Amino acid sequence: MKENSLPSCIIVDDNKIARLMLRQLLEKSGSLNIVGEYEDAISAKKGLETITTDILFLDVEMPGMTGLELLKLLPVKPLTILTTAKQGYAVEAFEMNVVDYLVKPFTMGRLLLAVERALELLKSQDTQLGQVSTDFMFIKESKVIRKLNLNDIMWMEAKGDYVKVHVLGKNHIIHSSLRALEDRLPAQQFIRVHRSYIIAFNKIDYIEDMVVHIHDAAIPVSDSYREQLLTKLNLL
Repeated sequence: MKENSLPSCIIVDDNKIARLMLRQLLEKSGSLNIVGEYEDAISAKKGLETITTDILFLDVEMPGMTGLELLKLLPVKPLTILTTAKQGYAVEAFEMNVVDYLVKPFTMGRLLLAVERALELLKSQDTQLGQVSTDFMFIKESKVIRKLNLNDIMWMEAKGDYVKVHVLGKNHIIHSSLRALEDRLPAQQFIRVHRSYIIAFNKIDYIEDMVVHIHDAAIPVSDSYREQLLTKLNLL
């Protein structure tokens, strides 16, 4: 989440009126930037392959694929607030670490409470990352605040609510989103190549069939980031 910008959110609900009402409430609150809407989970899954979001408002019961089934398929899960007409999914939902569970119809006050919880979690993620310069950054790893030289980083990999930072001979696990890291890292040194990967540009050994090879790792380049990578390569 970049400073001075609103956190982003996506709405997924098969009910057009429910989507409209939620959009109106969110716009009235002025606390989130809506970057996408989907009427079914399958479309949402495709959309989330190209769009990153901080918060996901997700209906449970939808035709073709339920919201919970979608959540299980996402390799990187945004902070999720479930919206549903039934209470029967609460146990399964919270086992999947959703932020909140809103039963329709919900009030503006109840929605704001859920959003506030999500924003606090976003803030908590951001505080795991200290000041970043062009040479180093400070990360909070468990109870230790550690200085990490940016030149030592080879790539970063999203792991649910955490990010694994790969350096030569050692990995660091921090509680953050890849999006939060991407916003803070110097763009001349790092590039996003996949929803789940950021790589250090100067650590690339070679690229074959849109797979980046760094040290002993093979990192896929998704279609949505391919053009950005090719532009940065400035091929002869």
